[in-house]
Amino acid sequence: MTRQADIVRSNESAPAAQAGSGRMAGGERRQQIVQIAMRLFSERGFRGTTTKEIAQAAGVSEAIIFRHFATKEELYTAIIDYKACVGSLAAPGGPAIEAIQCSVAEAMKERDDRAVFEGIALEMMRHHEQDPQFLRLLLYSALEGHQLAQMFWDRNVRVMYEFLGNYVRQRQRDGVFRDVDPLVIVRAFSASVIHHSLNNILWDKDPARRILNLSNEDAAREFTDILLRGINAGAPPRGGRETARRTERTGKVKPRAR
Repeated sequence: MTRQADIVRSNESAPAAQAGSGRMAGGERRQQIVQIAMRLFSERGFRGTTTKEIAQAAGVSEAIIFRHFATKEELYTAIIDYKACVGSLAAPGGPAIEAIQCSVAEAMKERDDRAVFEGIALEMMRHHEQDPQFLRLLLYSALEGHQLAQMFWDRNVRVMYEFLGNYVRQRQRDGVFRDVDPLVIVRAFSASVIHHSLNNILWDKDPARRILNLSNEDAAREFTDILLRGINAGAPPRGGRETARRTERTGKVKPRAR
């Protein structure tokens, strides 16, 4: 983990001061700048946010910004590094992906397919819900072609593909899953989860535009059910009793007719 992320996390316990509320200790001021810059970058992107705007929102001069961060790039690096390494789902001392891995470790050991996929989906959805800035920063850094998008890819995307892809390969060797490229399966699964979260963040908060009124728990269960039905080699997927439910436009979940 970089120095910037260490500094940010070490100051998490400091109370967030109101902009322009007087003198602050160096650590508190740095943390305030990071929090405000994080919000502005997630709303406008790196290129669309100036240090002058960050300073105005923080109630300080640009000179104060540059006293803590030599360049805007350094400030953005601190934020992205912090989000990638110690986001709201992060296990102590490790990136967020490690918390997801730990949450399904026992289910993987037991070859409980339903618990594995439901667990991963629910952890991801909770992370996105608790920290929507994470997705916004990720999308902005990728769309802008910012070099720090690579940090997200290395520490989250690549690790997830390898982690879940290896489990799928093992279940294919067990004869449980169909002979499909494991990375295609991972992409199909993660796409449904991320699309659900993006809809929640971008559209579904407005009742007039809401297509589904679906909880994260129901979404994780239904997406897992769809996936396992598609990749199952023949035998019912292991891990609890299979749900046979469907989601209507109203978001109400009812038993499927048999």
